[in-house]
Amino acid sequence: MGKSLYIAEKPSVAQEFAKALHINTQRKDGYLESAEAIVTWCVGHLVTMSYPEEYDPALKRWSLETLPFIPQEFKYEVIPAVSKQFRIVSGLLNRTDVDTIYVCTDSGREGEYIYRLVEQQAGVKGKNRRRVWIDSQTEEEILRGIKEAKDLKEYDNLAASAYLRAKEDYLMGINFSRLLTLKYGNSISNYLNTKYSVVSVGRVMTCVLGMVVRREREIREFVETPFYRVLSTIGEKGATFEGEWRAVKGSKWFESFDLYKENGFKEKEKAEELIRFLSNSESDASQPLTCQIVSIEKKKEKKNPPLLFNLAEIQNECSKRFKISPDETLRIIQELYEKKLVTYPRTDARVLSTAVSKEITKNIKGLQNIPGVRAYAEEIIANKSYQGLAKTRYVNDKQITDHYAIIPTGQGFGAMKSLKPLSVKVYEVITRRFLAIFYPPAVYQKVALTSAIEGEKFFSNFKVLADPGYLKVMDYSFFKKKLEEKPEEDADSGLCDTELLERISAMKKGTQLPVKSLYIKEGETSPPKRYNSGSIILAMENAGQLIEDEELRAQIKGSGIGTSATRAEILKKLVANKYLALNKKTQIITPTLLGEMIYDVVNASIRPLLNPDLTASWEKGLTYVAEGSITTEEYMVKLENFIKRRT
Repeated sequence: MGKSLYIAEKPSVAQEFAKALHINTQRKDGYLESAEAIVTWCVGHLVTMSYPEEYDPALKRWSLETLPFIPQEFKYEVIPAVSKQFRIVSGLLNRTDVDTIYVCTDSGREGEYIYRLVEQQAGVKGKNRRRVWIDSQTEEEILRGIKEAKDLKEYDNLAASAYLRAKEDYLMGINFSRLLTLKYGNSISNYLNTKYSVVSVGRVMTCVLGMVVRREREIREFVETPFYRVLSTIGEKGATFEGEWRAVKGSKWFESFDLYKENGFKEKEKAEELIRFLSNSESDASQPLTCQIVSIEKKKEKKNPPLLFNLAEIQNECSKRFKISPDETLRIIQELYEKKLVTYPRTDARVLSTAVSKEITKNIKGLQNIPGVRAYAEEIIANKSYQGLAKTRYVNDKQITDHYAIIPTGQGFGAMKSLKPLSVKVYEVITRRFLAIFYPPAVYQKVALTSAIEGEKFFSNFKVLADPGYLKVMDYSFFKKKLEEKPEEDADSGLCDTELLERISAMKKGTQLPVKSLYIKEGETSPPKRYNSGSIILAMENAGQLIEDEELRAQIKGSGIGTSATRAEILKKLVANKYLALNKKTQIITPTLLGEMIYDVVNASIRPLLNPDLTASWEKGLTYVAEGSITTEEYMVKLENFIKRRT
């Protein structure tokens, strides 16, 4: 019986496989070997697509006459910097005593592509090839992946989509970058007073640039519009509250052209007119101004624990909390993954699989080893809160493509001491989000009170946290000083103290209350917000729409721009190309002058590249190829026609 060869994506992962297999290996140059097995590794990509000059030396010179460049057969070559490791891996793959190859590269499209290129370039034939697909690097998960490894042929469609993604980026990048550089490069460099300018274009990169430039121009062109609200201070000493006037049905100003919206006027004079009308309404001017309660509604509002993190959501969270880039967040979570602390990072899912939910107690019990969250993990186990998890919104097999959400494994705690403080904080964010799903919703007691002066209605809202539910789990250790601050989303939600709410709740319809004052509050319309490094990732995930509401994001999630594995890298490239500027302190993203010029060039010549819906549809097409819904040939015809029509 021949040997089994395990090939991982990087040396550190190969070491974990060797440990999990419990084999007595000897360290060789570029691999580990025992009597029954060999473990080797790539170092990321070992093989890449060849440049046009490899097809024809004349293509090294950029010329409009040689466009479009669409080879009948694509050429590939070993990357010079890693040629030694390729020779080692190639030799091992073709060894006569190796009969089974276990493909252990990253469980995703890019990991599949890394191995397939190596196998293709090495000319591997006649071997039994098995695909190891895992969600974490714990020993039991690695052993499960090896035991349940499927024939590599079952992943042929995924490999086909990986090849197509690379061909698409290659063809669009080479053809459109050469075309636009030849046409506009000199004009751009003359304007910027630089030696030369290459117009770098990419299927996803250019679309993201377009999103940022459009947003910046919306902000520049925005004209602030003042509006004037009328507010009342109602009640007696120790129990005063604010009411906001609105021109609802029955109001003298209902649907008036003087209104900016139903709660404000376009002109201050009109707001003053309303105050005069209300102040003079009492028949006896010596009597203090009063209002009457016309309705009082009490209700409870539940706020469910949020869905679990996928990569885009944790990148957005870390951008807001720690002001770090998506690239840095991915690096940290990759480190946590490789140290067995969390599950696979490059996931789009925000839920768990049914299979994982049945064994979730392992993850929870493991967290009893972490002082900061021990009490919550113990409480969940003691109360058996994990029972019935499979029937909740946090488990949905249909919403999972390759991997489930990012959660703590409940293992790997020996590596905690080696983590930097920021990595520990990111781990805590993931852990608390996970534990929160086992707690009940937070419950708010709400009161909506409507008062009237001369038929004009004033509206007041009050809200108190009656039961913190899952919110008690979200008491981050690194935010101790900020616990008293209101959460951002609750800034205007009427949060008040319990005593005031009780007094308001005791009031009855028809009660007369003194009005201490009527006053005008001036406001201004706000321009759209600039993207930050987190919100741009969310906007990419939702095909260009930045949806602030987390629940709504989960509902409309469809095809995104790029993938969870590539979005951070795309943003990094745009900054490196000096098309976008990223403020490291605030993580705010703005276009540079060069970036805006590139946008204008593309907008004038190949406008579809700026369309998020089109870019998302290309990504959806790759998904269809991976699912086997459309063929490689169908996709390539569409791609080639798109390029030919525009070059």
